[in-house]
Amino acid sequence: MLKKILKSIGIMLLSILLGINLYALLSGKTYFYKAIRYNFAGVDDYKLFENRTIRKSTQPQPWLQSTSFNQKAISSELKSTLDSLETFAFLIIKNDSIVYESYSDGYGTSSYSNSFSVAKSVVGILVGAALRDGKIKHIDQPVADFLPNFEGEKSKITIRHLLTMSSGLNWDESYTSPFSMTTEAYYGDDLPKLISKLEAIEEPGKVYNYLSGNTQLLGLIVEKATGKHLSEYAEAKLWQPMGMENDALWCLDKANGTEKAYCCINSNARDFARLGKLYLNKGNWNGIQIVDTAFVNESTQPASLLDPDDKQPIDYYGLHWWLYPDCNGMEVFYARGILGQYIIVIPEENIIIVRLGQKRGPKEGREKLSDVRLYVKEALNL
Repeated sequence: MLKKILKSIGIMLLSILLGINLYALLSGKTYFYKAIRYNFAGVDDYKLFENRTIRKSTQPQPWLQSTSFNQKAISSELKSTLDSLETFAFLIIKNDSIVYESYSDGYGTSSYSNSFSVAKSVVGILVGAALRDGKIKHIDQPVADFLPNFEGEKSKITIRHLLTMSSGLNWDESYTSPFSMTTEAYYGDDLPKLISKLEAIEEPGKVYNYLSGNTQLLGLIVEKATGKHLSEYAEAKLWQPMGMENDALWCLDKANGTEKAYCCINSNARDFARLGKLYLNKGNWNGIQIVDTAFVNESTQPASLLDPDDKQPIDYYGLHWWLYPDCNGMEVFYARGILGQYIIVIPEENIIIVRLGQKRGPKEGREKLSDVRLYVKEALNL
C-alpha cells in the first residue's frame, strides 16, 4: 500500500515538473529554472548575475573615527535583535564620525552586500541629479517624453507618479510566486521587454501602491535622459564626487544589459552611509550641490496620497524615501531593503545609521517600520 502511495506521489511530482518545464519552454519564461533553483533572493546574489561596476572614487574620503568609537556598549535588546536577525554590519555615524561599528559572519568594511530596495532611494537621488543637470525638466514631466510606448491611459503617468508609488500600473509585487513580474524581473534577462508589457489599471496620483516596476521605469528614464547607463551616472554623480572607498556592483538582467534599478546595488555599510549624508546635508556634498535642496525636502516629506488599506493620507512615504512619522517630533527618513537593509537619517541629531543583514523584523503598523524604531532609539542613546 505504502509503495503505491509513494509511486502516486512520485508520478504527480514528475507531472508537475514536466508541466512547469513545458510551460517555461513554450512561454519563453526560462527564468523559472533560476527562480526554482535559488528559491529566494539573498545578500550575495551578485554572484549569480552579470554586473556593471561603479568605480570607486579616485579621491576617496574616509570617514573619521569618533574619540568615543565603540566605547559605549549597545543595549542587550539591540544585541539580541541584531543577532536574531543575522546582522552582519551595523554602523552609526554622528557629526561625520563613526561612533559605533560592528561586523560578523565574515563581512567587513569592504564586503559586497545586496542593497535590495535601498537601490530605489538611490534611483530617486539620480532622478534629482538629472533634474539639477537639466536632463529632466521637472517631476511632473510625462513618462511618455522618454518612453514613447507610454500611450493611451499610460500617457497620464508622470515621473512624480513613479517617485510616489502612485502610477496605477499593473505590476505584480509578489516575492514568492515564480509567475510574478517581480520574480521575472529578478531572474529574467530582458527588463525593457518586461516593462513594456505594463498596463494602466488605476488613475495615477491617487493611491499609494508600492511597485518595483515604478523604480525600474525611473531607471530607464534616467538612462534615456542622460545617455548613460544607470551605473555610469551613479559613478559620475555619486561615487566619484562623494569619495566612495570601494567599487560597487549593480546587477544586470544579462551581459551588457540593463540595471535592476529597483534593487541590487552591491556595496558596503560605509559607502552606503554616504548616501544618507548627502540627503542629511540637503543634497550638498562638501560644497558640491549634487541634488537641489528643494528636491531633497520634497523627497523626505509625505506624498499627497491615500493609503490603499485605510484610505487615509499616508505619512510614511515621500519621493522614493521612507519616513518615520512619529519620532518624538524629530524628522527621520530612511531607505529600506527587504532583508532589513537600512540607511536611516536623523537630521536633527546629525546621525546616520546603516544596518545590513539576512533578515528583517516583524512589520509594525501601516508604515511597516519594522526595526527602525529600535535602531533610532539606540543611536540617540549612544
